[in-house]
Amino acid sequence: MSAEYDPPDDPLVILHEDADVLAVSKPSGLLSVPGKGAHLADCLLARVQAVFPMALLVHRLDRDTSGVMVFALTPHAQKFLGQQFEYRRAKKTYVARVAGVVAEDAGTVDLPLIVDWPNRPVQKVCHETGKQAVTDWAVMKRGADETRLRLMPRTGRSHQLRVHCREMGHPILGDPFYSEDVERWPRLMLHAERLRMSHPTGGPALNLRDPVPF
Repeated sequence: MSAEYDPPDDPLVILHEDADVLAVSKPSGLLSVPGKGAHLADCLLARVQAVFPMALLVHRLDRDTSGVMVFALTPHAQKFLGQQFEYRRAKKTYVARVAGVVAEDAGTVDLPLIVDWPNRPVQKVCHETGKQAVTDWAVMKRGADETRLRLMPRTGRSHQLRVHCREMGHPILGDPFYSEDVERWPRLMLHAERLRMSHPTGGPALNLRDPVPF
């Protein structure tokens, strides 16, 4: 993470609220949870708990990724929702703008990942010690020198989508870690558009959506 942290002042956008589950739109540039040090205290969790003191963390998004984040409002809901992610039952859909024109219409990247310790939080592909990471993808739209992709991760490794797109030869635009053309873009062009998962009470499934801002 860069030394300078200047999170946006966007107001809290609530996508879904009931007695057990809260879903909000995380803006790009805001940490999901506090970092080390007072200067990294501002985060989505703190902003949510200022309005919903009972809110509990379930999962995270990278600082520079925007989109749907879900929080639990009871301990039972936190455990239930957490297991949805742990056992890969939560269905996540992201939208990304990537460099270059992707030739194929769809595919799957299956490359194991591990942290690159000298350069952390950067991740790297490692077939010997990496953890399984699988991403399905499909082309949404092709431009002159970029492609809009729909990304559907089957696993939830750190920086998974960012590394997998880079390994495809099409890094996500505006990526400060994995793209060499970062200065042209105002932000990382990666957004968590949809999240589908079971509801803790056994009621209708949650189908959460946050429109793509780019």
